[in-house]
Amino acid sequence: MTQTVIWTDGRLVNPDERTISAVDHGITVGDGVFETCAVFDGEAFALTRHLARLARSAAGLGLAAPDEQQVRDGVAAVLAAGPDAGRLRITVTDGVGPLASGRLDGPQTVVVAAGPATIKPTGRAVRSPWVRNERSAVAGLKTTSYAENVVALADAVAKGGDEAVLANTRGELCEGTGSNVFLERDGELVTPALSVGCLAGITRELLLEWGAEAGLPVREAEPGELMFGLLDDVVAGRAHMLLTGSVRNVQPTAWLDGVDLLTGELSRAAREVFEKTRRERMDP
Repeated sequence: MTQTVIWTDGRLVNPDERTISAVDHGITVGDGVFETCAVFDGEAFALTRHLARLARSAAGLGLAAPDEQQVRDGVAAVLAAGPDAGRLRITVTDGVGPLASGRLDGPQTVVVAAGPATIKPTGRAVRSPWVRNERSAVAGLKTTSYAENVVALADAVAKGGDEAVLANTRGELCEGTGSNVFLERDGELVTPALSVGCLAGITRELLLEWGAEAGLPVREAEPGELMFGLLDDVVAGRAHMLLTGSVRNVQPTAWLDGVDLLTGELSRAAREVFEKTRRERMDP
């Protein structure tokens, strides 16, 4: 597959075709929500969980619930047209709106797109100088207001990484720009609780479930347990880190802030468990 396949308004469109209003509220003020799924063998992975989170994000943003059947129709259309896709994105906005933050009572805009993606076995991370606001009105929601992530990721890439890792305003380890974080320390894999302001990642959720099923010591952190400063232990080799996300799966970190790292034994085991189980359960 050499180009992105796009579906909107009930039909497939060309990538260069103008199909969304210039005053769509998703464009003017970022008033929308989205989901990204991995695609394996022509099927969207964990689609039901992603659609449930899409509805939760919409509710948190004050949007009407997206039409699930309409979204599923779009997914089926783009995957049929692009069977070699590796990534699927579903975007729902409030539709045409004013040139301000207020909303109009009109139909939503729904766009489904599929394109190439490569999942790498290890990752390279950079500690971000910016923080997540765990008290934000959109904390934990997957919205199209993504400028903070764009800036933080660009900074990480400029420094040699492929992901930025952020603290929250309390100095707790929070998340990446498009990933969740687990630390391997003291014989456990521990991920920040959702109370830190991170996204409730689908891969994070599945690793907690499937890791426990497989007997791995994996859990959510207690309040204040995972502070951002613990990444110093990762750099020093006293702990390890892995990232989870829909186009990362479970990805041990092999480089942090310019330092090459050994990946952790538990991190590697977690990746193996996830890869095995996701082949058995396409829509868990």
